[in-house]
Amino acid sequence: MRVPRTFAFVDLSGFTNYTAAFGDDAAGRILSAFRGIARDLASAHGVRIAKWLGDGCMIVAMNQADCVAFAIELEDKASEVCAPLSLRVGIASGHALLFEGDDYIGSAVNLAARLCDAAGPYEILMPSMQLERLPEGIHATPQGSLELRGFPGPIEVFEISGALAENARPDTSELWTRTPYGI
Repeated sequence: MRVPRTFAFVDLSGFTNYTAAFGDDAAGRILSAFRGIARDLASAHGVRIAKWLGDGCMIVAMNQADCVAFAIELEDKASEVCAPLSLRVGIASGHALLFEGDDYIGSAVNLAARLCDAAGPYEILMPSMQLERLPEGIHATPQGSLELRGFPGPIEVFEISGALAENARPDTSELWTRTPYGI
């Protein structure tokens, strides 16, 4: 079944060198903090962590704005908790094949992964041809074109940045405070 989704690949840049310099225990603490933040924000923004990829993850969202909001907040929180490591993110939208019920295959998935590889520290990259309405407080800056492995020609990209407006964050407080079934 082909489904429309937005995908993000997230990577903690410099993790291998950090592990070599400071050891497995120090790297494990940063990775644990990163995963905790990612889980909390995924829940808050209604996106799903499809899989953990060592020092990164693959995110699946029903709509682009939720994915962008997740990435912006994750980058902000990770800059505090995961220092001296930096985050890099690639986001792409499109139809993908839902494979064996829990995995996705397709050009949008591959594009998000390649954009993550191409991103620098604290960069969120997205193809210009896929940019939809951004959450309030977020803007896109043209970065030119990139040649990405597996894609036939250059792809124009934007860097996504900014800070989410307070009203752009989903209100999930009611979900945690009401009594189930009205009891």
